[in-house]
This record gives sequence, structure tokens and C-alpha cells, in this order.
Amino acid sequence: MSLTLTNTLGRSQQPFQSQTPGQVQMYCCGVTVYDYCHLGHARSYIAWDTLRRYLQWSGYQVRYVQNFTDIDDKILNRARETGSTMEAVSEKFTEAYFEDMARLNVLEADQYPKATQTLDGIVRLIQQLEEKGFAYASGGDVYYRVREFKEYGKLSGRKFEEMQAGASGRVAETTEDSKKQDPFDFALWKGAKPDEPSWDSPWGQGRPGWHIECSAMICDCLGDSIDIHCGGADLAFPHHENEIAQSEVVSGKPLAHYWLHNGFVTVDGEKMSKSLGNFTTIRDLLDSENAPEPMALRLFVLQAQYRKPIDFTEEAIASAKNAWDTLKEGLLFGSKHGQAWGWQLDRVPQRESLTAESVDKFQNAMDDDLNTSAALAVLFELAKDLNREGNRWVHEGKTAVDSDELYQQWQTLVALSQVLGLEVTEESESAGTDLGLSDAEIEDAIAARKAARDAKNFAEADRIRDTLQEQGIALIDKPGGLTQWHRN
Repeated sequence: MSLTLTNTLGRSQQPFQSQTPGQVQMYCCGVTVYDYCHLGHARSYIAWDTLRRYLQWSGYQVRYVQNFTDIDDKILNRARETGSTMEAVSEKFTEAYFEDMARLNVLEADQYPKATQTLDGIVRLIQQLEEKGFAYASGGDVYYRVREFKEYGKLSGRKFEEMQAGASGRVAETTEDSKKQDPFDFALWKGAKPDEPSWDSPWGQGRPGWHIECSAMICDCLGDSIDIHCGGADLAFPHHENEIAQSEVVSGKPLAHYWLHNGFVTVDGEKMSKSLGNFTTIRDLLDSENAPEPMALRLFVLQAQYRKPIDFTEEAIASAKNAWDTLKEGLLFGSKHGQAWGWQLDRVPQRESLTAESVDKFQNAMDDDLNTSAALAVLFELAKDLNREGNRWVHEGKTAVDSDELYQQWQTLVALSQVLGLEVTEESESAGTDLGLSDAEIEDAIAARKAARDAKNFAEADRIRDTLQEQGIALIDKPGGLTQWHRN
């Protein structure tokens, strides 16, 4: 089976084939940097990070570009509210974005273009639209003639009579209606307003509209036609529809061959919004009392296939925390038990040495429109088998599976988990487990206890054992003077 993806443009699941064999050009709509990232952002960027990782696992060289919108009314409003500047606000929340995504193990993009750095490309693209008769200047603004693009609506499937100017709160406001030739036209350039940042242009001082920014950034960074364009379902109309209208008129080529959109996040069945009081940022969640580990949040997102909606509830997060504990225990199997069998714990898992049956199941799931829910089932099967053998080793001193096979299973679990971005970091290893003493410190204490017993100083030996027990370390004395240990 080869990779298939649900293409919004064709409204069907289609086999994936890149324009250039072995290479993928991928663009993701990034955040407008006026606030901290919320759960909807976590859902979207984890989804596309996972797609990128899987494409790389499948042998593709992926060039991944994600923009920052750093010119926007929302940023300007936040600057006014805080007595700051647009630049200061955007810098603060751009830095916060990187901090939040790093905690969720979202890989950094190959390039992060910003609207303020793409102004030459934006102006050039608007001029080309003017030359072709698809844009017109009016009262210091420039607008796109929507009805001139005969394929308008092909992405969203909407007809003109179904559309509303101002969808998503981003298209021109009512004060601009008098400047338009048609209510459906949208702004490419906005004339300068008092006390707002502005830039020079052939139409006077002003700033770009939202939609033209992405069209220009894609062209500058990736060219006229890319393989994959992705983003949240709320961006399909009008943002992505308008990108297509702008770019394809100028280039005469498909802007993207595959348009992918992730589903929404609800909170207890309701749309997340500040007015409902259920708006949750990533950092508020991860820094709260009884917070889930970042990997538990990532796992929660991956439990649903990317196109399906997910409902954020306390019960769902509690379930994800338990699921992550199971998976994490399996991932830590090697560091807990591998030394006894002489395993090379620092070896990078090689694909050809993994368990073929598990790899095949995993790939079949991921090839089916990135079905991460089914892919996770493969990981849990591996983790549960390893955890069962780990318990046998601790309590019985033997396993039902030989160490070579266990090593292969463990390496397979580690490798496939990395494809989903589920990895045990130092923070994750200590979170929720309170490791306390290091492995080396425990081994030293056991050695000191053995020395005390050999010297018949049983009181000291018992004291060491009790001290370890107080810190959650259980000792199991085996025949031949061997002492095994495990953390409770």
C-alpha cells in the first residue's frame, strides 16, 4: 500500500505522488503572533509535524515552510491594549510559539518567512494581478476581483450565493464596502491609517492584506507550485480559497496539488472561545496543577485521525496520561533492563533490524490517510508485551522471550514512536515518576549494602535497604548473591 491523503480540493482520498520523485515541498499556515498558542494550534502543528516525520520515514526529502503573520489587526489591537508596539508583540509571541512547540516535540520548519520580510514579493504579486485585470486600486486600498476568477470556490465547494464577505473576520470590513466594485472582493493592500505601521507601495503608504501574504511567501520560498498545503479546517474558506485565486492567476499553475485540513478542537463538546471561558493555551495546560506531560498531550492529539474533531475533556486527558505511562514504560524498557543483557542502548534503531510485522502494520495504518489512531495500536501492542516481560524479569528473574527478540521489539517501539514524535525526554522521564536517585546511585547503595552484609554488619545493610525503600526502590535478593532492583 502507498500513502494516500484526503485532498480537500478533490474531496476524496487520493494516492500521494510528489512532483519531483523523492522530494516534497510542504507549506503550513502559521500563527498570527498576538497571543499564546492554544489547543487548536497544538492539534494542527502536531498533525503536520507527524505528516512531515512520516514522509521522511518513507524516504522523502521534505522541505517544510511555515510562516508567521506579523502584520495584522489583532497584533495592532494587542499593542494598543498593552501600550506596546506591533514589533514587540510579534517578537514576544513568536518566541513563545517556539517554546510551546519544543515542549510538544514539534520539529522546527526549514524556513519561517514573515510578512514584514516579504513586502517586496507581496507588492510584486499585487502588481502582476493588476496587470492581468484581477486587481484594482480604490481609495488607497487595492482589491481582488473575485468574480473574474472563474474557478473561485473550487476548494471549499461554495457558490457565490452561499458566500459572505467578511468570513472568518478577516475579509474587508463594512467601512471598506464603499470602495469595492463587488461585495465579494477582498483586500490585497490596505491604505495607511493614523498611528498604524505602514510601508511604501505604488498605491501609497499602507500594509498588505492577510491572504496575499501567504501567496507571496509560498512563491518566494518554494516556487509557483508545491506538493502539499496544510492548515486548520477554518482556513479553507476564505483564506486558502483566496490564496488559490491570487497565485494561480499569475502563475497559471496549481498552487498546491494536495490541500490538507485538520479537524477542530472542542472543549466538553463546545467550541473553544474566550467568551465561553473554555479557552486554554498550551502553556496554561502544561503548567497547571496535575498537568499532563507534554507527550501525553501529543498522544491525546494523535489518538484521533487528523481530519476528525477531537473533544478536550478532563476524562480524555486522564486517559491520555495513562496511555502515555504505558507507552513510556515500554520506551524505558531498555534503560531499565537492557544493561543486564549487555544491550547497546545508544544504538540508533536501523529500519532493517526492526520487527517486520509491526512495521508493516504501522505503515499500513499511516498510509491510510495518516491514521495515527491505528498506528498507536501497534505501539501499544509492543509496549504492553515489553512491560509484561519487564515485570517477569523483576519478579521471577527470567523472561518468556529471549533477550535478542526483546531488543528487536524495544528498538522497533523506539523507532516507530519517533515517527509519531513520541519520545522520552529527560523532563518526561522524571515527570510523574520522580526518579529521585539515579541508576548509578542505586547501584552504589546496593554495593554498599552487599559490603555491609559480607562484613556481617546487618544493621547497616538493613538501614540501606530501608532508605532505598523509602525512596521507592524495591530490592530483590536472588540466589548467588545477586540483587535486582526496580522503582515502585
